[in-house]
Amino acid sequence: MGEDIVADIARRLDVNGRHRYGLSDLNQIQHGLQAAWLAERAGDPPSLIAAALLHDIGHMLHELGENPAEAGIDDRHEEVGDAYLRDRFGPDVCEPVRLHVAAKRYLCGKEPDYFAKLSKDSVLSLSLQGGPMDADEIAAFERLPFWQEAVRLRRYDEGAKVKGLETPPLAHFLPYVAQSLRRD
Repeated sequence: MGEDIVADIARRLDVNGRHRYGLSDLNQIQHGLQAAWLAERAGDPPSLIAAALLHDIGHMLHELGENPAEAGIDDRHEEVGDAYLRDRFGPDVCEPVRLHVAAKRYLCGKEPDYFAKLSKDSVLSLSLQGGPMDADEIAAFERLPFWQEAVRLRRYDEGAKVKGLETPPLAHFLPYVAQSLRRD
């Protein structure tokens, strides 16, 4: 059963991950591999490495094209991804994925210099996602379970946009995905 889930995820990443990642020079799978590699190098647990790899899977599931933000559409990929992952993984994977967009809004509201670190596509999507959080939203976000993991994932997300960066292949990260599957 678990092997089937991992194989399905690998297939989705391999096929749908070849689409361009927003406005960058990367494709979706390169971006996910870079994020997972950053999490692995930081010594994060398997669940956060899996979340980093899968955080944008919602982009690979919807039918809105490669960059709906350019058309003024918030694709809500974090919710689409969470819905896909929820039956397969526990909250230690799903919540950072679900919250990684909110974590961008959080960091833009909490750290004055974070906005300047955003890529062009992240700036564009931020405007569709509600903009930087205000003080009340920041306080509410900090009360959520897994908010800190979502912030770490968000930092990996922003750092995972390096053209030509060599990472381990998808097969290297699939054991983290397998380790993080629901066991119930």
